[in-house]
Amino acid sequence: MSTCPLAEICGGCRYRDMEEDAYRELKKRHFATALKALGDISFRLNPPVFIPDGTRRRAVFNFAYRQQKLLLGFNEAASHRIADIEACPLLTPALNGILPLVRRLLEALCREPFMLKKGKKVFTATITGGDVFVCEAANGIDIVLEYDAPLELNHRLIISEICQTDDRIIRLSHRRKMMDDAETVIEKVKPFIKAGRYDVIIPAGTFLQPSAVGQETLGNLVMQYMQGVKGQVADLFCGVGTFAYLLADLPGVSITAADSSPALLRGFQESVNRNRIPNVAIKRQNLFKYPLTAAELENFSAVVFDPPRAGAAAQCGELAAAVVKPPVVVAVSCNPATFVNDAATLLSGGYILREITMVDQFVYSNHSELVAFFTK
Repeated sequence: MSTCPLAEICGGCRYRDMEEDAYRELKKRHFATALKALGDISFRLNPPVFIPDGTRRRAVFNFAYRQQKLLLGFNEAASHRIADIEACPLLTPALNGILPLVRRLLEALCREPFMLKKGKKVFTATITGGDVFVCEAANGIDIVLEYDAPLELNHRLIISEICQTDDRIIRLSHRRKMMDDAETVIEKVKPFIKAGRYDVIIPAGTFLQPSAVGQETLGNLVMQYMQGVKGQVADLFCGVGTFAYLLADLPGVSITAADSSPALLRGFQESVNRNRIPNVAIKRQNLFKYPLTAAELENFSAVVFDPPRAGAAAQCGELAAAVVKPPVVVAVSCNPATFVNDAATLLSGGYILREITMVDQFVYSNHSELVAFFTK
């Protein structure tokens, strides 16, 4: 257990002050309690997998600049106040190592004015706050600055001066709002992560599993249940395709990967093309509103789904309604509560829950990940 002076006020590590054994027992109890909502059914609960501390490869920092002072860190628990940090024991050494440069860059940007136009009047303003997304890719650090101000020439020069001479930073982007496309300001090389034997290009600010070891653990669990599967396989809520790359190496398998994010799927398609993977077809589809239908699902031998915390209610409803059901369903979930609802739908449609494995990927927090295996 690594201590942290901000553990009692920062909102990220609720249980960091506990001894390791006591923490793990607490996490297992919480997980078992959540699964009780499944009711009186029999399934195998596998030994949990605990991801090591200090392995988180991505983080979103808040920053604020007031009275010539920069605050950079995470929100305090149940508050919008920023807990100013120099380093975080959750993060990889590379991310902690880049924070002094991020701080220096933000201080320089916040001191530099920009022109703000309101109606016919033009004012001088400065950056007062925003977010910073940092991600450790396999080949360097990827940064996205998010603040609601234009990126003028003077700001671009500051970014270039500070970042071009540091080999650790391979890309820096800017966007004004969360839903905006990020504009690439500097890109020395395209950031990528490893998925099996493939290099996977990642978009700026993209969602990834929090740690590389966590991604590998989830991938190994998924593949454990896919051995011997042939024919069409659906990878739903596929993200950048970390499961699809593993599935594509199975003999006699073709993959249909679906998600709703254009940015994610662009990077996914580019990586598939670059790696010349012939058996992965990518489609853009909002699976919350327009899931694969029961009729479409009858063509698949297996389905893997990994939805956001809201779960996959609509998609599970279609799986349950299919007359000819995919024989194998593997559910990956970051929210045991919504997983229970999805599982109940699958069970009502005739599926059997065989196994569940807890993966403690969100270290020292209330959150748990899981992988579950269903058959007809």
